Amino acid sequence: MLNSLNQSLQKWMFRPTLEHGTVTLTQRRIFILPTWRGVGFAFLLLLMLVGDINYNLSLGYVLTFLLSSMAVMSMLHAFRNMAQLQVQAGYCEPVFAGETAQFVFYFHNHNNLPRYQLTLKNIPPKKNTPSNKKYSLSETTFDVAAQQNLAVHLALPTTTRGWLSSGKLTLYTEFPLGLFHAWSYLHFDTQCLVYPAPAAPLPLPVQLDKDGQGTLQTKGDEDFAGVRGYVTGDALTHIAWKALAREQGLQVKQFSDQAGQQIWLDWHQLSYLSSEVKLAVLTRWVLTADSQKVHYGLRLPSFESFPDVEIPPSQGSAHRAKCLKALALFGLPQQQGERS
Repeated sequence: MLNSLNQSLQKWMFRPTLEHGTVTLTQRRIFILPTWRGVGFAFLLLLMLVGDINYNLSLGYVLTFLLSSMAVMSMLHAFRNMAQLQVQAGYCEPVFAGETAQFVFYFHNHNNLPRYQLTLKNIPPKKNTPSNKKYSLSETTFDVAAQQNLAVHLALPTTTRGWLSSGKLTLYTEFPLGLFHAWSYLHFDTQCLVYPAPAAPLPLPVQLDKDGQGTLQTKGDEDFAGVRGYVTGDALTHIAWKALAREQGLQVKQFSDQAGQQIWLDWHQLSYLSSEVKLAVLTRWVLTADSQKVHYGLRLPSFESFPDVEIPPSQGSAHRAKCLKALALFGLPQQQGERS
């Protein structure tokens, strides 16, 4: 029975269901307990009261009850510092593995009371879960002015590709005196897409047809189309030496036929590498082709219950994001791959 009661309490407190939209911190969501400073302060008040009784100190009674009233009021202010505050999860920009994901949460204070010293932090998983080894703690402290909205960024480091959830969060405050700890739990359905970490700069592959024959589709009359940053493997004849002499860095000339190339980035071109290394190389090729304004497509094989992926050649930021997403979710469990 005690185990069942404990599970019910944990379920009510930690809010295991994902929350959507705007969350309002009502009195049922806010918990408050004395801090260690508060416990020490209460013990001090008890000693003062015993001394007042033993020595019948009238002014001692006044001071003891005055400090007690101050402690009670600080508990009220700690609660009011969070009450009726509204929280909403924002969009998290995709990042590459190894970078820091910036989760955004919007705090709306429609009250005339400013909110001070609020801290938002993530809650690590239980120690017996495998993800705990890769989980990093992060927190940020902020104030919200009266009748104002505030965007708060919570930075979480990334280690692997796929979907990264913000997880369970705690919003707490010990304002104004640090005697009481008021907190509330949040668990939003917000995720960040983590792309594979790109490999070192590599030249683009030779175009191959489905039958393995080498082809190269171009369009244009080799007119000068601008310059771009140098990538390892670029031909020395295309380096803009005049730009280098003007201390503008190492740049490469682009021509209209070069910018109009159409290539396929194919998984099977890298049969000698492991799966994760293949994804890293394909990610680098996507970034290189995008920077060189090359029309490129992406082919990935079928994996377990996942069908093969073939994204037709194109270019632009939307096409780049589509290819990187396919690489990020390749071979991951179905429940992750369905998230958008």
